[in-house]
Amino acid sequence: MKQEKKESTNDEPTRRTFMKGGAGAILAAGCLTALGSRGVTAGASTVLDSVTATYICPPCGQPCDKLTFDKPGDCPQCGMTLVPLGGGKDSPATVAILLFNATELIDFAGPWEVFGTAGFLVHTVAAKSEPLTMVFGQKVLPDYTFDNSPKADILLVPGGGVFDHMKDDALINWIQRKSKEVSYVMSVCTGAFLLQKAGLLEGQTVTATYGMIEDLATPQTKVMYDQRFVDNGKIITTAGLSSGIDGAFHLVSRILGKGRAQAAALSMEYNWDADSKWTRANQADRYLPDGLAYGKPRLKGAEAQLISTEGNTDHWETKLLVSSPSSSSEIIDLLRSRIGSNTASQGMFRPIAHIRSTPTLSPKRSKESAITWTFTDDQGRNWNGLGSVEPASDEQGKFVVTLKLVRS
Repeated sequence: MKQEKKESTNDEPTRRTFMKGGAGAILAAGCLTALGSRGVTAGASTVLDSVTATYICPPCGQPCDKLTFDKPGDCPQCGMTLVPLGGGKDSPATVAILLFNATELIDFAGPWEVFGTAGFLVHTVAAKSEPLTMVFGQKVLPDYTFDNSPKADILLVPGGGVFDHMKDDALINWIQRKSKEVSYVMSVCTGAFLLQKAGLLEGQTVTATYGMIEDLATPQTKVMYDQRFVDNGKIITTAGLSSGIDGAFHLVSRILGKGRAQAAALSMEYNWDADSKWTRANQADRYLPDGLAYGKPRLKGAEAQLISTEGNTDHWETKLLVSSPSSSSEIIDLLRSRIGSNTASQGMFRPIAHIRSTPTLSPKRSKESAITWTFTDDQGRNWNGLGSVEPASDEQGKFVVTLKLVRS
């Protein structure tokens, strides 16, 4: 380099600085020449050696976006991994994220943070170059359209309000074309339904968000309830919402190695467990009736508020504050009716029952304030249930209903 231009640095460490490069990155900003990575302002009248590769900082919204460097490494100002200008053999993996109106925010933002922390380049693609409204009202302007999206190594298909978009031929056709170009296709949550519509899930083992996994099941597609992500090689599907973060770490691990994925997780202050089996879909409350199976205070025929709901795959306890029915005996009768008819069916379009036969309830007694029941789930496991009703100590005329499930 014939000319070097110093950029002023902010004395205050940014979150990105500490996350990506550690405190040492701040010190490195003052000694670029000593490190051998000399920064110049991109676009300045600087003559670069034609043989020397030029590296830039991926866009981070800071002044270092304007710098160029003559060696690979980490940006001394923001800590992000430098990439070759114009691409090349040292270029990191590139991720294309499909966006559409009603995209679930965490479905793409979570994996984006993972991929960015690992040094991947990320861009967004949509049908048109206009602002899109995400599921909580956020506005996002895509980088590219279906007509001009650049090549990528990974295609990320998030979920959200996907069912109208399943009727969008242009969107489905783009997924089909892009899937042939990339090395990996990963869906998050209900994004799996877009992959299914594109014909990418035949012969695959898949998962999605709880309460909808059943709808993906076909003679050609096997579904899983106890995995946060399912890796078929090229096609990866993840369970709902935050599961996309784990799927992204898994993909980083496949491409860069487990150590790099672990380092990225630590940088994000994320407790990544590569072997985690926790999923919302396989928690024991799936065998409770009505909306209770989804952590909601919905019991048909009752007016209730949720006091607590907690457990794991082998046991669960839910407490409700019930204001109607207005007597203990009426509440018990209601529980008998709802539990006795419960099949734990889940799925929006093609429900599948997860209880094999009608639950067996304890004999009815006069003035009873508790009931018990047993059932066998669709995997042949036996369960015991207990329901109790007692007056609320601080809410006159209301009752605390406790429902417990334990695998025997």
